[in-house]
Amino acid sequence: MALEGSMTTRFAVLVDGDNIGAQHAARIRQIALARGTPDIWRVYADATRQTTWDDTPGFRLVHAGTGKNAADVLLAIDAMELALRDGISGFLIATSDGDFSHVAQRLRETARCVIGVGEGKTPAAFRASCSDFECLGTGAPPQSASELDRKIRTMIAQHSQKGEGMRIAELAPKMHSSHGIRISALPEKTWRGYLSKRKGLYDLDPKGPEAKVRFRPAGFSAS
Repeated sequence: MALEGSMTTRFAVLVDGDNIGAQHAARIRQIALARGTPDIWRVYADATRQTTWDDTPGFRLVHAGTGKNAADVLLAIDAMELALRDGISGFLIATSDGDFSHVAQRLRETARCVIGVGEGKTPAAFRASCSDFECLGTGAPPQSASELDRKIRTMIAQHSQKGEGMRIAELAPKMHSSHGIRISALPEKTWRGYLSKRKGLYDLDPKGPEAKVRFRPAGFSAS
């Protein structure tokens, strides 16, 4: 669904950078340009921890601070300000976080078009709140599971309750005590960094002390 009058309507792209990785930048740009000509391209994230969005051409990284949900709050404030003060008529909001359902609904109540973009795990509530929704990651090549990934899968299976996954914060001590593995010795340096680069193998909650990781059975079967 294209934006009505898309070539003259002001259009903004707002990315939840703490939730959506820069590996999706090209696909987000493709979706946005198919809808119109955006003149605002912003990524909201904790810039002290970001390494990928910071050098992604065409997107402006907005430092949202280090507090919990800081990027979510600032993105929501800016979206409403852009709509009500600056007259932006169309939005692309890239996130897999269902909490943005409220923002999408309020924007639509003010007659704004909202294109949602997120990964397959995006809750139905956010999808339904948007004027239209497009899923990221479709058609991506399968990733191969390494010996380390198989150890991680076993660890997750051992500590997952009711299929909800294992706390990411628990991986470091348990992988070290069981296998002598220190994530700081790997290029990604953090477990979230390692897991988030392997979308075909793992499904992660948004950042937080209780955030969990689940392994994707289909990804490991393909390997």
